[in-house]
Formats: sequence, structure tokens, C-alpha cells
Amino acid sequence: MKAALVLGVALAAGFAQVAAAEAPTDASKVEMRWGERIPLRDGVKLSATVYLPKGQAAPAPCIFTLTPYIAQSYHDRGVYFAAHGLPFLTVDVRGRGNSEGEFRPLIQEAKDGHDVVEWLAKQPYCNGKVSMWGGSYAGYNQWATAKEAPPHLATIVPVASPYPGADFPSRNNISYPYLMQWLTFTDGKASQGNIFGDSAFWASIARERFEKGEAFSTLPRIFGGEQKTLVEWISHPAVDAWYDSYAPTPEQFRAFDMPILSITGSYDGDQPGAFEFYKTHMKLGSEKARANHYLIVGPWDHAGTRTPQAKVGGLTFGPASLVDLPKLHVEWYNWTMAGGAKPDFLQKRVAYYVMGAERWRYADTLEGVTAEEKPFFLDSTANANRVMASGSLSPVSAGKGSADSYVYDPRDVSGAALEADLDPSLLTDQTLVLAADGKQLVYHSTPFDKPTEVSGFFRLSAWISIDRPDTDFQASVYEITPDGGSILLTNDILRARYRESLREAKLVTSKAPLRYDFNRFTFVSRQIAKGSRLRLVVGPINSINTQKNYNSGGVVADETMADARPVTVKLLHDKAHPSALYIPFGQP
Repeated sequence: MKAALVLGVALAAGFAQVAAAEAPTDASKVEMRWGERIPLRDGVKLSATVYLPKGQAAPAPCIFTLTPYIAQSYHDRGVYFAAHGLPFLTVDVRGRGNSEGEFRPLIQEAKDGHDVVEWLAKQPYCNGKVSMWGGSYAGYNQWATAKEAPPHLATIVPVASPYPGADFPSRNNISYPYLMQWLTFTDGKASQGNIFGDSAFWASIARERFEKGEAFSTLPRIFGGEQKTLVEWISHPAVDAWYDSYAPTPEQFRAFDMPILSITGSYDGDQPGAFEFYKTHMKLGSEKARANHYLIVGPWDHAGTRTPQAKVGGLTFGPASLVDLPKLHVEWYNWTMAGGAKPDFLQKRVAYYVMGAERWRYADTLEGVTAEEKPFFLDSTANANRVMASGSLSPVSAGKGSADSYVYDPRDVSGAALEADLDPSLLTDQTLVLAADGKQLVYHSTPFDKPTEVSGFFRLSAWISIDRPDTDFQASVYEITPDGGSILLTNDILRARYRESLREAKLVTSKAPLRYDFNRFTFVSRQIAKGSRLRLVVGPINSINTQKNYNSGGVVADETMADARPVTVKLLHDKAHPSALYIPFGQP
């Protein structure tokens, strides 16, 4: 089952952005100004590096990125944009790099971003139209800045944007030890890139804590210090008003009418956040605003949303996947702020890459990506807890067999050593699924008789009974190729106490079956090959990379191995309890 955490780990780690070098740009076309000081409303000054087109004849639209990852990381981007006629600033956020003040992740960026926009609009090289660039944290702070409505912010291009409460610092209220790693990366003034990037070091710490059964709330003690941010994050285990304060209000979403280009990927670690922003804006925004919001979903991982690579997690994509995103950004900025032509790539408002078919497709709306959502009902003739003796997924009718079951014992740490030695980014490795045989439920469809596109969001409706007040589930969908290979398509995670709402915990008080709706699967678009099958795996989350629920019903962050309680999970699929995987089939 733990192989399903490949995507979950990527979602946790997706928050960090590491710059990738662009192709060499003619630096002779660029003038650089070092150490520009940008005053904020409270007197704090941010440090910026300014890249200007050499010999700039007239004021032009200006771009900036606001980053906690040290401004020099984006030198290549600054040179690129300035060489293409757009003044570009790399700005250290408050408290990081050469900027003054104290760094408080996420919370400071809205007002600071507003002040940078308005300062930049007054500079002699700027024509009063300002935009932003960046992904991950620098995608989030574009939305944060926009909610402050700076008058001169003409457009935003949020890429791989985390949405607090949706995918960071937890996904569906289930958190990650990765938080400590990221906060170490962004602590103090200097870059901690070598410490942050030592994956074996962090895996060793996570494994040790997992095997000892230490409480998640003790995570801030690893390296000492107050760790105020981490303590604050852990103190909010569910979506609440504190999380709401980081995002635009409904009124602010309704007020957005600037052109927006959102970019994410099928394997982007912050895809849930990017879609939360996009869907909310499309739900609340005016008709004009919706018409001006474009969406691109590539086959990329988190870093690939800025610099696409043909190989991701063991998969290889076609040449069409290698979109020149810096060029597209330039075209977007010129179209929205300088009267240039609309980018050719944006044929419709939604562009998505169909893996397997290796081509881009287009739709007028996100809903238009899916032609039909069809239920495939779960069934079995024996307990479906074995990969090689699995249950079935049938489009014909509700299941008839008796309930399937597994026992999850949180004291079982047998998979930790294996997990620590595997590459968590691989999408094609089924080692951990096979290692968890007997401790999860597995269902397969029959082989597809022709290539078939699935595009959109899977859903799972499952009737489940548990004999403890709480536990965590993970549901993952794979393509199983004719030769037995495995490709992770999408997954979802769910804590039983939040089965009805992420805002209100309700412990399970009955052994009667309850319906659990897994409706936060990540987006995927792939052409399933002829002869391939779909595999659904439902099981516990028991990973070194995820906060552990010991099933006692207490405060999960404070539970330890002493609180561990084995849970028996039964999944029903009879006519009275029709459990089904809803598959989003793509347009013909």
C-alpha cells in the first residue's frame, strides 16, 4: 500500500521550489542593479536584484518574483526576461536573504507583495503595469498579493500554488514530517540547500521517529529552538478560520477580474492547491473573470511546472510535453500588458496533456475535459486483500460478494527499512504495494479492449465499517500494463473523523458501515493502453513520510506508540452498500 504514497510524498515535498537553469541567454542585452532597497509600509526594506533590458528606450511592463529561497536562485530567469524586453526583479521576502525583518511563512506576503507592486509601478523603467512570476511559494504569494488588490497589478501567473489547508501544511488534515525539513531550508537569512537536499539524512530521521512511535507534536524538538511556525501549524489540525486568513475571501475572489494563467502538472506536488485556487475562482468569479482565467495541466512534477523534463518518476513523455514555459510567460505578459498577440499555445481556456497518447488537448472548461463519469463497482468472491487474488471493478452492476477486510496495526513498522531505501519519486515502482500484501484491499478491472483516455478526477464511494473511533485511509489508482508494469495515476487520503467535513471532527461511534466519499483525488489525464487494467488499492497510511494515526481517537499529533490500537476495516460492496470507483473517461 505504501507505494501509493509516492504521490503523497510528492505532495508534501512540493512546497519547495528549486530553480533550474535556463538555456544560456545573451547577457550582453541585460543591465543588472544589485542591492535595490524596497521600502514597505512598516519601514522594513526588502532587497531586490533588478534586471533591465540594456538600452531600454521607454518604460515597460515589469515583473517580479518574491521568494524565500534567496533571490540569486533566479538569476537565470532575471537575465532571460530582461533579455526579452521585460524588466524583472528578484526580491527576497521579509526576513530572508538580504531583506530586513522576520520571516513568517505565508502570513506576511499579501501586504508585502502589494507594497512591492506599488513601489515598482512608480519606477522610471516601469510603465505602471506590474505582474509576478514564480511557482510553489512564489505561486501562492501571487494569489496572496492579488487579494490585497494593488491598483497596478495587471495580471498574475501562479504556478504550482499551494493552498493553505488544502495541501500545505497538511493534505486533507493529514500532515507530514517534511514540514521540519522545509522550515530548516528557509530558516535564517542564508540558504540551507545542502541540508534540505540530503534526502537520506531526512529519511533516516523520519524512519527513527516512525519506528519509535514518537508523537508528531514533538517534531519541533528535533533541532532545538522555539520553532514557533511549526508549533503554530501543528496546533491547527483541521481547516479553520486561521487557514482561511491565508487565502482570498469569497468577496476577494469575486473581485478578481485581471487575466490569470494557472499552471500545474499531473504529478505536481502542489496540484491540490493549484486546483483549489482555480476552482474557487471559477466558482465565485464573474463571467468576465472566468473568461480571462486560463489553465495548463502538463504531465510534469513540481519542478517541471517551471522547467519541463521528458522523464518524470520513471515515465518518459513525448516531445510535445517540453513546452517552452519561459517563452510562454513572455508571450502572456506581452499579450496582457503590452497589446501583443495571444499566445498560440492557449487555443482554449484549458490545456491538458494526455500521457500515453503524448499530445495536448483543449477544452473550454475544466468540466469539459471529462466526457463521462462512469461507476465501476467493487466486488469479490473471496477476501480481496491480495494483489494476485484481488477483487474486481465492474461497470455492470453493484457487487454481490461479502465484505472484504484488512487489519491495520499501527505497531507494525516492518516496512520502514524498505521504504527508507526506495526513491519516493518513482511512479512505476510497486515494491511497497506488493510488500503490503494482505494488509490492504486490491481490485482490478478487466483489460481494456482498446486505448481509452481517462481525463479528470476519479472519485471513490465506499461503504466501510471500522471498530475503532478513527483511522486513516488511502485510495490509489494505477494502470497495470499487459506486461505487469505499474503506473500510479492518482490518489486520495482521508481521515475517518473528517469523513463529513475537513472543518469538523466526528469520531466513529458505531461499527455499522458508513459511506466514505473520496472526492479529492488529484487530476490525471492518460490514455490507458489496450490490454491494460486499472488497479484500485484501498488501505491504511503507515508511512515514515506521513503523520501517523494510532486509531485511539485522541489528538492525533499527541498520540504515540503507547496509544496504538489495531483496527479491523471492512469494505462492503453488496446491493445495499454499492461501493464504486467513478472513472472520468475523456472526450472521444
